[in-house]
Amino acid sequence: MKVAIPTEDGRIVPRFGGAREFTVYDVEIELVKMRQVVTVPRGGIPDFLKKEGINAVICGQIGSAGRNLMRTRRIELTYGVFGNADDVMIRYLSGERLGDLEENTLWSLTGREEEDFAQ
Repeated sequence: MKVAIPTEDGRIVPRFGGAREFTVYDVEIELVKMRQVVTVPRGGIPDFLKKEGINAVICGQIGSAGRNLMRTRRIELTYGVFGNADDVMIRYLSGERLGDLEENTLWSLTGREEEDFAQ
């Protein structure tokens, strides 16, 4: 599993869309196997997410377009989280509830399910 957190100097950036770099954690059985800081490529955040094979994103503020991107890519999204990225990652792996979880990103939104979600 790969988790991406938009960062600057090790801290979560306030706005997801303005991120210039992400700290990417490669997680296996609740342990971080690898941590790297990756600069967002020219194609922008959508290309970055696809190229890196990101499964989950933890961020601060994110607009509706960003949330929709996560849904369509089936990426787990936790937003409304701020602070040091490494500390947040430890809390995430320990199972602590952080910010707001977009649980519907884990669904297959088709027809009826989308109607159910709107209610």
